[in-house]
Amino acid sequence: MATNAESAPAEAIPPKEVLYCQVCSFPVEYCEFGSSFTRCKEWLQKTDPQLYDKYYSEEALQAKIGTLSLEAQEKLEKDTAKKEAKAEAKAESALKKKMASQVTIKRIERNKRKHVTSIHGLENFDVDLKKAAKFFAQKFATGASVTKNLQGVDEIVVQGDVSGEIVEMIEDGVGLLKGVPKENVVEVEEKTKKKGGD
Repeated sequence: MATNAESAPAEAIPPKEVLYCQVCSFPVEYCEFGSSFTRCKEWLQKTDPQLYDKYYSEEALQAKIGTLSLEAQEKLEKDTAKKEAKAEAKAESALKKKMASQVTIKRIERNKRKHVTSIHGLENFDVDLKKAAKFFAQKFATGASVTKNLQGVDEIVVQGDVSGEIVEMIEDGVGLLKGVPKENVVEVEEKTKKKGGD
């Protein structure tokens, strides 16, 4: 004989709502393990003051670190500050490197009137080379591919002399080229050497 508990349908458990931090992208209760804890706390305080109080109010912190000794608390704070400083220095270094990078657009003469245009350095500005090659192929109705140059670096080779148009596209911030600063673009022309007779 079945009891009431067995015959009643199981109640669906609603999914748990999780708030993700807009600074480090962790769930807010895990921000302390990231490298931008101070900024995460500031963001949470502005976004959801109630949740901020739940995790970072004086009572919550006392309950959390009540078992830690004073020396351990100080060490924890120093470690957090060190981690944040290291992450900021790394981000700043990456930005400096990015801004020092150059995009070289080279017009290469193949024979008398035929040219190809090679572009390298776009990957330093987070441009996907395969997508960019496809974009150039569609834009100029010509062939474009990603190949390795003599130095072993990936570059985009576009059939035809389109160097001027590509520079204009970068200056105008068209499509994928939006994040490439025009000051970092260098145009080069490479001519084939004529073979001399003896």
